[in-house]
Amino acid sequence: MAVYTDITEDDLKRFLTEYDVGDLTSYKGIAEGVENSNFLLHTTRDPLILTLYEKRVEKSDLPFFLGLMQHLAARGLSCPLPLPRRDGALLGTLSGRPAALISFLEGMWLRKPEARHCRDVGAALAKMHIAGEGFTLTRPNALSLDGWHTLWEKSEARADEVEKGLQAEIRGELAFLAANWPKDLPAGVIHADLFPDNVFFLGDGLSGLIDFYFACNDLLAYDVSICLNAWCFEKDGSYNMTKGMALLEGYESVRPLSRAEAEALPILSRGSALRFFLTRLYDWLTTPPDALVVKKDPLEYLRKLRFHAAVSSVGEYGLSRP
Repeated sequence: MAVYTDITEDDLKRFLTEYDVGDLTSYKGIAEGVENSNFLLHTTRDPLILTLYEKRVEKSDLPFFLGLMQHLAARGLSCPLPLPRRDGALLGTLSGRPAALISFLEGMWLRKPEARHCRDVGAALAKMHIAGEGFTLTRPNALSLDGWHTLWEKSEARADEVEKGLQAEIRGELAFLAANWPKDLPAGVIHADLFPDNVFFLGDGLSGLIDFYFACNDLLAYDVSICLNAWCFEKDGSYNMTKGMALLEGYESVRPLSRAEAEALPILSRGSALRFFLTRLYDWLTTPPDALVVKKDPLEYLRKLRFHAAVSSVGEYGLSRP
């Protein structure tokens, strides 16, 4: 469920008078997503997405997110485009929430991606990294090393309720990553959440990337590791070498990884698995049983973390290096 704030038709019509988008003909809530309230609008001109930004999103971050989408679209990346109001602003207010109108991107996300889709995703991620060059606003990654420790402090006392011995294991992981995290790799704007439901396909082709609300500045290869975790594991927890090879080949067809980036993939993948494990663990322990949100199993990402901890070379991901 992703409609946390309800809206009335009268309020929505008043909101739309601030935009040059035609008249409202219909609207409905969108069930997917977990951070914001989203609605699909139909007007006398075009379909649009209305997003109301909820309390988990800092209002001060919105100029970065919306400006980034404008920047990427201007540089040829297929992604939703924020629409300006008549006064030029990208943000308005609706039902007491900051709100924006976003262009509608055709396509659907894949429930069962194949290797060829992973190749397209890798190429699209690399294109996004290149398109992000020159974007002047910056946003530190709040879910990197320091953020992991903050999340862990909120869950540590109850961690063994999820699996016995988890408390000691995660303490060790955090210490290892803090001591070994790479620092001198190419950095820039990353998506940081490019899961299958944030990539649209239309027919046989990738139609665009969506949901930039975790985007930030960080190591580019860290973004690649997030995709390896999100796209290249099967439901039984096994790593699919064919998908991994395809994703990495797609990425390197646009932006080749440096030797240092390639060699850092095991620890970066270990870190990104821990990042999603910790957010899932926190939600698992704190979300009320009657909440209209489907809790995601943190142990899925614990198994991925353990896989990466056992990797001895990048060849195990399907990346060949001389």
